Amino acid sequence: MPGEDHLENTIEPSRGRAVAAGLRVGALTVLHHPSIDRVGELARLTELLDGRAAELSRGAPRFAHPGALGGDPLRDRHISRTPIRILPAADGAVALEPGGSPCLVDGEPLDRPRTVQRAALDAGVVLELAGRVALLLHRAGLPCLRQPGLGMVGESEPLERLRAEIVRVSRLDVPVLIRGESGAGKELVARALAGQGARAGAPFVAVNLAAIPSSLAASHLFGHASGAYTGAEAHHEGYFARAQGGTLFLDEVAAAPLELQAMLLRALETRLIQPLGSGRTLAVDVRVISATDGDLELARREGAFRDALYHRLAGYLLQVPPLRARRDDVGRLLVHFLRGELSAAGASARLGELERPDPWLPAPLVARLARHSWPGNVRELANVARRLAVAAVAGERCDEALLPPEVLAPAPALAEEPDAAGDTPCPRAADLDEEKLIAALRAHRWRVGATARALRVSRTTLYARIEVSGRIRKAGDLGEDEVRRAHAECSGDLDRMAERLEVSSRGLALRLGDLGLR
Repeated sequence: MPGEDHLENTIEPSRGRAVAAGLRVGALTVLHHPSIDRVGELARLTELLDGRAAELSRGAPRFAHPGALGGDPLRDRHISRTPIRILPAADGAVALEPGGSPCLVDGEPLDRPRTVQRAALDAGVVLELAGRVALLLHRAGLPCLRQPGLGMVGESEPLERLRAEIVRVSRLDVPVLIRGESGAGKELVARALAGQGARAGAPFVAVNLAAIPSSLAASHLFGHASGAYTGAEAHHEGYFARAQGGTLFLDEVAAAPLELQAMLLRALETRLIQPLGSGRTLAVDVRVISATDGDLELARREGAFRDALYHRLAGYLLQVPPLRARRDDVGRLLVHFLRGELSAAGASARLGELERPDPWLPAPLVARLARHSWPGNVRELANVARRLAVAAVAGERCDEALLPPEVLAPAPALAEEPDAAGDTPCPRAADLDEEKLIAALRAHRWRVGATARALRVSRTTLYARIEVSGRIRKAGDLGEDEVRRAHAECSGDLDRMAERLEVSSRGLALRLGDLGLR
């Protein structure tokens, strides 16, 4: 945690409040519809605020894209005019009563009245109507002024709050630290931020510190003079110099070795850099944006990340929401990725063919995707969309056989996030079942943070259980040949290597450093 002497140097972001003093209502978002342009439309069930029932049928309610006026009902002839009734219940819950259309609620038939508790409503519950339309039943704020898109796809409240933060901090020429899980879109946020404010249009230089061998990191960042070291045959301009007047984006900053951290700190404090092998310093005018999905708090406690550098980087903190926290964006993102893939293949017309009785992209498949927890976040969804697009181009109907095993795995329990106050009970390491632990690690691609959240345990507990397991390998136990072979086959991609070798990415990063591979 930052010391009190640093607090005045860190600008804390606003928490982002819904309009009308936080008032939120039940809502339905279209995840899939035979008319693809309707995906992402929203209907707020304001009747529930008055204690009245909302009706879901072919003719009600009216849906519209966020920020648009008017709206239309679902209007699919396979959906009955006899409505499913949604009624307010105690403690923020809602009750569902069957109607004329077959309906699945998170994969279970709605064949009798059913109560959806508030926690489930907050996470989002997937409804399938007549096998033709998929909707997300969730809670949403009342209409408010929309933010500019900033190149990011989605209309969910968490994304809108993030856009508002980006616009706010773009007016300040301060360093920004972006936190978020792998695949959540941290570089996209950095580019959106760089595209605003006084430095818009200036150079944007992105560098993944985890992909640079530690022995060459200083040269890549600060440049080197001819003859600075063996193999340095010519002058090299570093990333700082290339970003002059603009923005330097340091991705995976938690992976920076301590020696490089000291150099970075000096460059940020003095705005001067010294290329390796050069006797002169260069003044730089660069805004630094950094990002990480690593546990910086743990790294700071263990002395692996310098407190002083953290406070220099974290002039403003931005948190990118994981995809599971913006589930109403799943349909919007899926259509966006499919449109891009099909357009590149010259098959854009396929998106207009979903009104057929047996569409190539069926609603139950999209419902399955919406129920997935997406540990790989938006990047994982993009990969799934690519699989579906390949099948569509080949004229095939998409089915569950195209989905990766982790998408088909049972969804974790709703409220999988630890309690914000930290009072969620965490089992002892010895109480974690080994089979369940290994299955969870595989399902979350050996990402310790995502696995800990799914199991509702602390990272410390999870690391302790891994340490005593006789079946889980440690990165330090891997043979050099095995690591080098995986490094070559995965092109140095840390996440792919961790998944293939079945070890934590953090431990693997340290092992790669020992072998001089990063």
